[in-house]
Amino acid sequence: MADRGYHPRVIETPRQRWSVVAWTAGCAGLFALLTVLVGTEWSPLRDLDHDLAEDPYRLTADHAWLRHLANGIETATQPNYLVAAAVVAAIVLAVKGHRRAGIWTVIVMAAARIAYPLLKELVERPRPDLGDLGGWSFPSGHATVAGAAAGVVVVLVTMLVRRRGLRRALVVLAIAFAVLVGADRVLLGVHYVSDVVAGGLLAAAIVLGALLAFDPQPRSIALRIEPLHEALPPGERKVAAILNPIKVDDPAGFRAMVDKMALDSGWREVAWWETTAEDTGYRMAHEAAVSGADLVIAIGGDGTIRAVCEELAGTGIPVGIVPAGTGNLLARNLSIPLYLRAAVDVGLNGQDQAVDLVRVTGDEMEESTFLVMAGMGFDAAIMEGVNEDFKKKVGWLAYVWSALKALMFPAIKVEVSVDGGEPTTHRARTVVIGNVGYLQAGMPLIPDAAIDDGQLDVVLLYPRRFLSWVPLAARVLTKNPRTDETIVRMRGRTVLVRASGPAPRQLDGDLLNPGRELLAECLHGRLLLRVPR
Repeated sequence: MADRGYHPRVIETPRQRWSVVAWTAGCAGLFALLTVLVGTEWSPLRDLDHDLAEDPYRLTADHAWLRHLANGIETATQPNYLVAAAVVAAIVLAVKGHRRAGIWTVIVMAAARIAYPLLKELVERPRPDLGDLGGWSFPSGHATVAGAAAGVVVVLVTMLVRRRGLRRALVVLAIAFAVLVGADRVLLGVHYVSDVVAGGLLAAAIVLGALLAFDPQPRSIALRIEPLHEALPPGERKVAAILNPIKVDDPAGFRAMVDKMALDSGWREVAWWETTAEDTGYRMAHEAAVSGADLVIAIGGDGTIRAVCEELAGTGIPVGIVPAGTGNLLARNLSIPLYLRAAVDVGLNGQDQAVDLVRVTGDEMEESTFLVMAGMGFDAAIMEGVNEDFKKKVGWLAYVWSALKALMFPAIKVEVSVDGGEPTTHRARTVVIGNVGYLQAGMPLIPDAAIDDGQLDVVLLYPRRFLSWVPLAARVLTKNPRTDETIVRMRGRTVLVRASGPAPRQLDGDLLNPGRELLAECLHGRLLLRVPR
């Protein structure tokens, strides 16, 4: 399965909203009915509860290992522990730019934690005679809070996790967690089955009701910030979108989302182009420019974005980036959200920034450009060693695995000339020419690099032995400015790297034919990109 970026919003359309309303009412209605039946001690339910409680408890009582396991689950899933974990998760979400999702998480978990003890006091149902726990039984507090936590996970995963296979796995695990906690309460003999079912219904009603009351999606920039002055009045601005269709689960749904967001933001109806295996975006970008587009949004991986940007460089047409690939280094370095809906919002309502484009030539290659980094040696060997099928399954972890396999890529002898100066000779396992400075996971390989300073930054890494990578990585992560034969840094407008023999090469993660030479020239302010305000 490809690394696919779009999945439907939690509540995207009026039809979806009415569906959520119906499910909320259904869960709340069933909970209310169950509450009445328990409160009136309806005999069929009472008898069924007693029949279902005896055998699970005896099973646990007769097997010490099962009893210990059940007690461990009970302790680990205490409602207060789950609420505390949710607060930590909410803080992480806020730090990552999902403040509303964090607030929504706290609302759900707080509501669940407050609701169940109040309802216990209202119903006053004694616990089963089997267990040794005091207090009231209906509804199960563990089941309520665990169900709310599972609901939070399902909603957040639906919003934020791109990979369809991973989304499904996390949803199944969340539901299994709630079921496990509920079953644990029955196995310990501290709750009836109806107590657990009621806890699940209450949790579902709280989660769905919170979705209706407070949208966890980020608010549009257009609603939060004063609009920028535009040359054309609202409704007359044309926007084109270039989509790599294999990067989204539901191309039609994604198009509908972008169309609606564009209209809501004052743009005309979106004109759409799709890339092909033969053309990653060059022809589509040219046709979008000729059609009179005032903005072009590129949706795809690094290859699609590089093709669109290269074609539109120098036209004055801004490009909005929607990172739907695996690496997405350009978006990361420009603080463009990886959450696709938020990235579309930035593309439509962000501000324009003039950034540098880098023209590159060399032996055994056609003249090309890059926006992020070009490399020779180890970093290109990483790209070369990535198994595409493995990458489709695990995403960026495929690059980590490839890097581990390529750590002792043979050193190459290179000459480096900056701005036409006298070349210097070095031994290196990798040479990187950077237009930006940060790699995956925020690793600051070239921390002083800026995409709009008219300069290129060069770094050469030469760990002599396998273990030498450890102190070298520490120096990179701590942004230690010291240079020696292990790490060399240079800066200039043009950079020529010439190796003693053919070496693997890459541009923005795309492999080139192995060769001896890379000549890079910074084209200052050549491209307009939409960035966050």
